[in-house]
Order: sequence, then C-alpha cells, then structure tokens
Amino acid sequence: MAASYEDRILRVLDYIHDNPGGDLSLDQLADVAAMSRFHWHRVFRAITGETCAQAVRRLRLHRASIWLVQSHRSLSQVAAEVGYPNITSFSRAFAQAYGRSPSAFRRAGQLLPAYPNFKTGDYPMHPVIIRNEPPRRLIGLAHIGAYDQIGKKFETFVALCETRALWPQLGPVIGIYLDNPDVVPAAELRSFAGGEYRGCSVPEGLQEQQLAGGKTAVLTYKGPYAGISPAYHSLFGNWLPQSDEEPADVPCYEIYLNSPRDTAPEDLLTEICLPLK
Repeated sequence: MAASYEDRILRVLDYIHDNPGGDLSLDQLADVAAMSRFHWHRVFRAITGETCAQAVRRLRLHRASIWLVQSHRSLSQVAAEVGYPNITSFSRAFAQAYGRSPSAFRRAGQLLPAYPNFKTGDYPMHPVIIRNEPPRRLIGLAHIGAYDQIGKKFETFVALCETRALWPQLGPVIGIYLDNPDVVPAAELRSFAGGEYRGCSVPEGLQEQQLAGGKTAVLTYKGPYAGISPAYHSLFGNWLPQSDEEPADVPCYEIYLNSPRDTAPEDLLTEICLPLK
C-alpha cells in the first residue's frame, strides 16, 4: 500500500506543476489525491515533510523561476500565470524564497530543483492496532483556538462532572480534533473536550457529539500531552503508508486512559484514534 500513497503524493505534485495558476486549494488537492479531506494534509506533510500550502508555494515559485530565466514573459505575466495576480505579493514571496527579486534572479539566470526528498520513517515509532470501536455519544464543551489551549475546557468539563455527580454516567474522557493544525490557523481550530455519556438528557451547559465507531487504527502514545504531535506524524507518515488501510472522512479523536491529576506526565497514556473505511 506504500506505493499507493507515494502515487498520490506524486499525482498531487504533478498536478501542481501542471496547473500553477489554477485552483490549488487544499480541498482541490485532496480531490486530486482521492483521499479524505480530514486526513490528506496530514498524510502529505508526514510523508514529504512540508504542508500542501508550502508545496504549492514552492512549486509555483519554482515554475516562476524557470519562466524568468527561459522565457520572455513579463514579470506581471509570470506572476499571474503562477497564481499571483498581485505583482507586489509575487515579488515579496519570490524574494523570500530565492533571496533576490524576480528581476535580479532573471539577470543572474539561476535555476533550483523543485522536488523534495520524501521523509517517510523519520518519526518515532509507536504501537498501532486496528480494532472495532463502538459508537459513542459524548457530552462536553466545544473549544475554538489552539489545541494546546483545550486543557481549560477539559478542566471545566471535569469540574462540572464533579459538582453534578456525573461520573457514574460517564465512560472514558475523549477529545475530538476537527481540524488539521497544519492547515487551519491556530485561532480557528475546532475541537471538543468531553467524555462518553450513558445518561439520558444532556446536562445544562454541555453539548453533545457523536462518534460513529467502526474500524479504527489506534496508536498508543505514552508521555506528556505537549509531545503528542510527533505521534500523529508517526501514524500518518510511518504506519498508514505501509498499511492496507484508507482513512474515513471523519476527524481523529483521542481517548485518555489516565489523568494528569494523579499520573506523572511521562506516564500519561493516550490512544490516538484514526477511523478507517
């Protein structure tokens, strides 16, 4: 299956090369890859070492560098044909990437390679199993903002559960992460801090979320929450390309097997759950 993911990467890179001035939105590239929008960008970054947006910018500017040296197109024409309708923004981006203005680059006549080396395997390994997860009904609190700030919502959720004696009706504590932090600005990231609920009506002040369950890849991470990001890269960059699996078009979630209230950071256990088709 590794070749399949490699083929998707190459197909997307070829598409960017062939359509530098076209629609290179993240959703469009996910369509080209024929993969879930929720997970394609994580796979791309984990394998190539750069985000889709970085690849688009790099390949557009590389195409611009070729045209600057090997064609008689005007600067404004080059900018427009690689997706920069504003010559000022093009010149700024080009100078940041190549260390000189487009005009100076044209005079120097330099060319640079465009393709990166794949980075599969450059991440720490973690145990991954496939299991059939049950459907779950959750209650909790929505969070908008950087994922590393969701702890405040978890603290509030736990406090409400304690003051309202909800723990007998609750299963595991769970976090749902609805956006990819490599793609969505930190201030706009959506997540949900809560737990599985076995009661009837949703308690006042809390919200409800559903997890469909089903076939799921589960990576077990041991360590502080602050260090969990490389585990995601391992799941998407090491395990997934070597598996025979395809991610479902739904977000990842985390199941917390113990609590930072009574567990040392290095002993915290988190299951990163990737729903599969």
